[in-house]
Amino acid sequence: MSEARRRDALVVAGVALAARVVVVVWAYGRFPAVADGHYYDVLARRLASGAGYTWLWDDGAVTYAAHYTVGYPALLSLAYVVLGASGAVAMSVNALLGVAAAYGAHRIVDDPEGKRWRPMAAGLVVALHPALLPYTAALMTEGVTAALLIVAAALAVRSRTPGARWGWVAAVGVVLGVATLVRPQSLLLAPVLGALCVAPEALPRQRLTRAIAVTAVALACVAPWTTRNCVRMHRCSLVSLNSGWNLLIGAQTVTGGWDPLDVPVECATVWDEAGKDACFERAAIRTIGAAPGAWLARIPAKLGVTLDYFGAAPWYLHESNADAFGDTAKLRLAKIEIVASRLLLLGALLACGMAAAPRALARRMVGLGGVLAAVTVHAWLAYSALVLVVGLLGPRAWARAPVAVPCGAAVVALTLLVHAVFFGSGRYGLVVAPFVAAMAFSTFATAKGRSPHS
Repeated sequence: MSEARRRDALVVAGVALAARVVVVVWAYGRFPAVADGHYYDVLARRLASGAGYTWLWDDGAVTYAAHYTVGYPALLSLAYVVLGASGAVAMSVNALLGVAAAYGAHRIVDDPEGKRWRPMAAGLVVALHPALLPYTAALMTEGVTAALLIVAAALAVRSRTPGARWGWVAAVGVVLGVATLVRPQSLLLAPVLGALCVAPEALPRQRLTRAIAVTAVALACVAPWTTRNCVRMHRCSLVSLNSGWNLLIGAQTVTGGWDPLDVPVECATVWDEAGKDACFERAAIRTIGAAPGAWLARIPAKLGVTLDYFGAAPWYLHESNADAFGDTAKLRLAKIEIVASRLLLLGALLACGMAAAPRALARRMVGLGGVLAAVTVHAWLAYSALVLVVGLLGPRAWARAPVAVPCGAAVVALTLLVHAVFFGSGRYGLVVAPFVAAMAFSTFATAKGRSPHS
């Protein structure tokens, strides 16, 4: 990276930091942890106090826990040990990860042969994104996951430079291991990022080797926790024991999002955490098997509530303190977020659809369909079109494109797949926001290495 581009990236990081300091100062003391954030905070405090990943019940009983993923509480607990347990500390952890994400967005778009304004714009948009910036105040996992994945992608960029050591590849695996402990489906991105840890002209065998290496390192990071679950929870679960719950919610949902569970009779008196999850899983599989068509018919609603509108920050701030963030503020922020997210989605569709690469006509037709869907029907259809447009680019164009393009498409595709199976929520779709923003400012190198759209 040239000195000028390094300065640009540092400017992006500085803007991201300043904006997040403002949010933390404004939010601290006003917005206590709510919803899942309350549980993450409690579990982090217990970890910091030496009580382990356990839950203290009202009757004084203490049990081992694994329903909520351990990654985010563990990150918070490290800060709590050093600085003390408080909302300001937790928000500061979120802020620092957000700064890293903005810096990473610059790196995954940067093309040494392209114009400096593109990665600069991508980084600044991620730094100030109206769906991401206010979510700094939320003690939730979605923004953290997005930041970790951006950082992993930025490390992949570093590992593909000439003379880069294997340590950079290992670093990608470590960050993805942490991301997996925060959000388990992140592990599915390990082979993708591993394959991107080589130069564009690399042979398929080299890509496969790196994909295996990154996946192995990520699994090695997660393995101790999996072993702990096998021993303490009496059920071997990779990270958390909530897949059965989520699958049953997805099998029963009417809205496509979270609905109160209709607890099966056989599960009503199962109190063991692992046993309850296993019982729900069996009930979900039975429900899906009895009416697979009805389950498939729920997919559009699930994807709609996940990607049509994120709304994570407006919801959380209002839920935490409706007096400090009322209905008007909630609606205003939601409108700003929707406009910004849709514009960036359109930009990503145009950037990938108009790239000088094979199957141009097919990509432009699909991209046009995505644009129309984004402005008239459902954004999730536009996100699906974006995945298809990137798929039509082909392996050679993926290799020449900034890492933001193939990695971003993989993140969007994984989000679509996971929430088609389970259930949806706007906050679960938030992870795609920084990647789509980066894709909107990406350009594609030609075979000679020049950037036709720079």
